[in-house]
Amino acid sequence: MKKHSIFLTVILGITLLGCTQTGTQEQDDSATTDDFDTYVIDYRLEELDIELPEPSSPVANYVNAVTTGNLVFLAGKGPKKADGNYITGKVGADLTEEEGYEAARVAGINQLAALKAEIGNLDRVQRIVKVTGMVNCTPDFANQPEVVNGFSDLMVEVFGEKGKHARAAVGMGSLPRNIAVEVEMVVEIK
Repeated sequence: MKKHSIFLTVILGITLLGCTQTGTQEQDDSATTDDFDTYVIDYRLEELDIELPEPSSPVANYVNAVTTGNLVFLAGKGPKKADGNYITGKVGADLTEEEGYEAARVAGINQLAALKAEIGNLDRVQRIVKVTGMVNCTPDFANQPEVVNGFSDLMVEVFGEKGKHARAAVGMGSLPRNIAVEVEMVVEIK
């Protein structure tokens, strides 16, 4: 009987030890996912009074985003406003530089919506890596960087240092549906 009692005590001890280790493992796993459950960027967007729209559906045979490894490649997005209309026209003729800047900022909000739809939580962003901004402008307009700053400034406002990126800002003779700007980006995620 005494041997049986010792055996049960050992088994109970091992079982409890296993449960404790499993509990610790679960806590470790949740600590890893807690990093992505804090939604700090959502609070930042709220502070900036930015509401992300539902991402628009692609208008042709492509997808909004492709994730490979820890990189997300986002298709170009234009300045679609909350009312569903795009900011259109040529910067330097129909739009001022300041209006082009605002159009690039709106395109940035649309890119954030597409990115969030792809990765689920913007706190997963490790770095905005590369941005290509295309400006629908007149041939003599030369301030494309100032226009695309509307996008770049937004990324830094939202992500801080992680929002700083390599970039190209180029002028185009036209863009689809006469939109004022189109911006694509590459993002590194955790």
